Amino acid sequence: MRAGAYTARVSDAPRTLIVGNSDGIGLAVTRRLLAAGHDVTGVSRRASPIEAERYTHLVADVAAADFRPTIRQLAARRGPFGLCIYCAGIGEPLDVADLGPDARVFQVNLLGAVETLAAVIPAMAAARAGHVLVLSSLADDVLSPQVPSYAASKAGLSSYLAGLALALSRHGVAVTNVRFGFVDTKLARARRRPFLMPIEKAVDVIMRALETRRPRVTHPLRMALLVKILRAAALLRLWLARPPQQPH
Repeated sequence: MRAGAYTARVSDAPRTLIVGNSDGIGLAVTRRLLAAGHDVTGVSRRASPIEAERYTHLVADVAAADFRPTIRQLAARRGPFGLCIYCAGIGEPLDVADLGPDARVFQVNLLGAVETLAAVIPAMAAARAGHVLVLSSLADDVLSPQVPSYAASKAGLSSYLAGLALALSRHGVAVTNVRFGFVDTKLARARRRPFLMPIEKAVDVIMRALETRRPRVTHPLRMALLVKILRAAALLRLWLARPPQQPH
């Protein structure tokens, strides 16, 4: 997609907030939107490699206790934002001896997104304009014994976004949930990564989603079909599972 065509479609909302953009998809999206003429404010745990006239960066952790006031103050100072993109996401393998890391997964993948949207949506709804786009995952349809916190946090996120899209449609605000399979980033650490997608391809999908403003974008569809099969197999294993015998 050519940047000029995209800019013409969103020229009424060039002020953009991107959370989770110091690397991976978020960084690539930031660069693409800057090239398209947006004024971008980025938020991430680390400093950004981007230095540009229309770019401002804030170092903040979405899982920190002070993130709520931080993101609200940022929205008041730098906003109102016409476009908000949430890219932050982590995954941790299950350790039955220590479930503490699972809480952080929910904080980053789900609660950080909720806090971000809470900071930007009221102004969008008041203006009856705006677009929020959040990266969920095809893992939202998975029962995973390896990374249950990742799958469950994405399931909660996708459900929340679907309800939010229905609620905000009458207020002129678009909500888009982008559900990817494996993208070639540091988060994709599985041994097997079927249908692995380059980052720039993922950004192309996001740019089209910003154009169409569809509430749900799933890519690739072949991966979505595979996930459905894996979910059915997991449900069967769960149904056949037997609880451990208790000693008498």
